[in-house]
Amino acid sequence: MSVRSCIATLGVAGLVLLACPARAAAADGIVQDELVPSAAQPGAPVTATLKVHASACTTVQRLGVAVRDVLGNNLDFPGSVTNAQICPEGFTFVTEPVAFPAGTYTAFGYYDDESGSHALRRTTFTVTSEGTFTDPSLGRSLGWAEEFDAPIRWGARWTNTGSTAFEYGTHNPKGGKLDWVDPNNVSVADGAVTFTARPSEHVLENGLRAWDTGLITTEGSQQGFQVRTGDYVETLMALPTSPGAWPSMWTWRDGDNEIDKFEYHPETPDLLEMVNHVRYSANYHVLDPPYTDDWTRIGVVLGTDSVDWYVDGVLAYQDRRGVGQNWSAYLLLSLSISSGAYHPAPQSADPITFTADYVRVYR
Repeated sequence: MSVRSCIATLGVAGLVLLACPARAAAADGIVQDELVPSAAQPGAPVTATLKVHASACTTVQRLGVAVRDVLGNNLDFPGSVTNAQICPEGFTFVTEPVAFPAGTYTAFGYYDDESGSHALRRTTFTVTSEGTFTDPSLGRSLGWAEEFDAPIRWGARWTNTGSTAFEYGTHNPKGGKLDWVDPNNVSVADGAVTFTARPSEHVLENGLRAWDTGLITTEGSQQGFQVRTGDYVETLMALPTSPGAWPSMWTWRDGDNEIDKFEYHPETPDLLEMVNHVRYSANYHVLDPPYTDDWTRIGVVLGTDSVDWYVDGVLAYQDRRGVGQNWSAYLLLSLSISSGAYHPAPQSADPITFTADYVRVYR
């Protein structure tokens, strides 16, 4: 397997970041000194500059710059140099230009020699409209909103007793979660909704002790509201810091139609996960510190041919896949608790909370 054949896996349990096999051993001691840029604008052609040196002059068959998305798809910079002689004083190579859609990628120099293909030091390559703030709600009308500025009349537009997304309605132990949905664990006050998770008296089918936690969904409500193709959905939330927390905003209908507007795990505090399960794509967005000390605004345009994610008004990811023309699904906002199967479980019995300020849908 070539070291340039990096792979990543992603399932309902959450995102597993890009993994590449360790590079084959080489006697020439080639070292990557610099790889720039580390960021680019979506849709704007950009070249990469790779600087390397070797412990002794050596000639490699090919030298280039590899790029992988979170699923391991090959998006290399075009152009490579053949029969490159790399010496201790260094060698510099510039690729041909290429444009990338918004997203977070892994980039690294690589070279081929007689022993195979070798990956050099990996870096994060972020493509966002940095400094260019966008309001996707412009030109749209507010079609549906929940400001959480009054007590929720359960059953009218929201339900809080479970979801068909869970195998047992109130819980889903196969998903790597300890959740047991309890309506008492959702509260509204001061213009926000808070989900609280606590150790439960329930025991899951796998023998693990559950955590009572909260979930709200438009599924099963009298209004039965669904988002649809073309909608822009936005929420403002405060990310939790407690180990084991697994907050998310997502969609669900008829056992499918899932778009994860965001998932978050405190053990990787700088990453927001974004997944399109309808036409499969995924990304992780690198947050700026301090990560959890402030409110984070996430918006998603559910386009026919591309689902586009915005974080605090900046375009973070375009999947170029979309949801199709006739897609629709119910909204869900929830706090799950990790069982330890995919992400660390809680480290204490202290309650875990997650708060959201609003949910708005523009059409």
